[in-house]
Amino acid sequence: MTKSLELSFLTETGKLSRLSIDNPKEPIDAAAVKLAMEQMITSAIFQTANGDFVAAEGARLIERNVTDYDFE
Repeated sequence: MTKSLELSFLTETGKLSRLSIDNPKEPIDAAAVKLAMEQMITSAIFQTANGDFVAAEGARLIERNVTDYDFE
């Protein structure tokens, strides 16, 4: 099972931008995630085609199961 933490930000142009982190440390601390997102916004370290991040919209933990079938 693969897990990722998806962070959603609102940009300067009003568009939604997502940042995905693979294999996050669990359990997820929502307060720490929110603080980290606010620090990303304040530091303006990410640039997107839709402008800088201006607000934290939310975060979610995504779990994905993949089953491969080999045909020989």
